[in-house]
Amino acid sequence: MAPVAARDVPLIPVSWRWWQRSPAPVDEALWRSVCAQCPWLQPLAPERDRRLRGLVALFLQHKTIIPVAGLELDASQRLLLAALCCLPLIEFGAEGLHGWSELVVYPDAFRVRRSHVDAAGILHEWDDELIGEAWDSGPLILSWADVQADLADPQAGFCVAVHEMAHKIDVLDGAMDGTPPLPRTWQKQWARDFQQCYERFCEQVDAGADTALDPYAAEAPEEFFAVVSEYHFSAPQLLQQEMPAVAAHLHRFYGPSPFAT
Repeated sequence: MAPVAARDVPLIPVSWRWWQRSPAPVDEALWRSVCAQCPWLQPLAPERDRRLRGLVALFLQHKTIIPVAGLELDASQRLLLAALCCLPLIEFGAEGLHGWSELVVYPDAFRVRRSHVDAAGILHEWDDELIGEAWDSGPLILSWADVQADLADPQAGFCVAVHEMAHKIDVLDGAMDGTPPLPRTWQKQWARDFQQCYERFCEQVDAGADTALDPYAAEAPEEFFAVVSEYHFSAPQLLQQEMPAVAAHLHRFYGPSPFAT
């Protein structure tokens, strides 16, 4: 598969005033130190590294990174988080940062209170334990412990930062439905191929079969997109083997995986 051209991915019509002021460049020594810590950054080609650094500079200028629950983050750790969040945007561009302003980082998995009113009008409430969350127009939330776990085993198929950023990209067209903003012809091809693969995967999960990919991908089309995005970056050979059509779309959308052979 050929490398993606930047113009392959559409620009989102947003106000350019949002990033009109040029951000401070990322410190070279600090950047190299962070790259040495992050297996996804080490194999990047020089041009993709340059683009990522530009996105990271914008991220640090316009996003507030908020550690909570006693967590403290130094400059290197903040730069690492920004790089992981921007990794899926190397081809898509800075438009992927539009619509939200805060990255909230917990020390570990965090609990959120859920509620649902069923068809009979009965209110159900429960607690969910999460390692990441992305609100439509609100903050992106990550577990620092799980970010570190992903870095420790970078080819295991998981990257919580990529997962949540996929949701942020997905919702840019106004609907979190597993289809990000795309040119019309590509969007039709994407929707067809993703729907077919998603339905087959759901059938396997519903039948109780062991799946090569995380069964959480069967939760909803938007979770399918976020999960396969993780595999694109962390286990591309497995994704190519299991879902070649999906793998081809993600290669075009994100560019080559750092671990592609």
